[in-house]
Amino acid sequence: MSESVEREDDPLEIEVPADPLAGHPASAYFWGHVAGSGAVSDSNIEVTTNDERSARVLAAVAGGDLEHETTSREYAHDAAITRTEDEYTLSIEDDEEENGEGQEDGTRGLLGRSNVLGLPVGGRGNYRFSAFSSHDRELLRGLLEGCGTICFKSKSGTVGISFVHNDRDLLELTRELITGCPIEASVDDLSETSSGGYWFGIDDADAPAFGTWLYEDCEETGLYAPSRRRKLERSLEQAEAYDEP
Repeated sequence: MSESVEREDDPLEIEVPADPLAGHPASAYFWGHVAGSGAVSDSNIEVTTNDERSARVLAAVAGGDLEHETTSREYAHDAAITRTEDEYTLSIEDDEEENGEGQEDGTRGLLGRSNVLGLPVGGRGNYRFSAFSSHDRELLRGLLEGCGTICFKSKSGTVGISFVHNDRDLLELTRELITGCPIEASVDDLSETSSGGYWFGIDDADAPAFGTWLYEDCEETGLYAPSRRRKLERSLEQAEAYDEP
């Protein structure tokens, strides 16, 4: 059962861009999420997250209606394992102009564009992130929170960071973004998951520095999922404790 999400008692402190498609840290974070865990059609954008605050940030950037429900889903790396978690879904519908301007039928389209070809993430991939080239950290943070995992590997005592998605092209693009970031982060080749998608990981030796860089300025901008940052911090602490004599 789903329910609407309204939280006026915990105001967000983020800088919202005038245009959600323009080059801006918040836009980069939003479209990273859409690419990682969203779906785009001719009349709708839906993006999901497990973190309420992150969902409210996405809604502040682009508008839309936010709903919450509890779901059970297969674990990305092993379809035999299921997990139950909160899920927040932001839905952005095709806008209508009250004054009849815009398209011939009086509609503005999604986020003011006449069709999905004007969006950085189209209904069939078509990822165009060049407008966010100065905000690669926020874009990668959105991608990680949308389709990435962070864990502590108890057998090796290391932190694991990986990305999982059904779209091979998106993961190839994500690999390119990571190798181009200012922190050295070696990435694995793509592998297939048991559920039919693809995934790749960051080298365990580079994962702590990459994760730290990814979240080091997040409180200043407010563009992050607190639950994901806590998972990173706990994993780093466990890895440090593992190395202690």
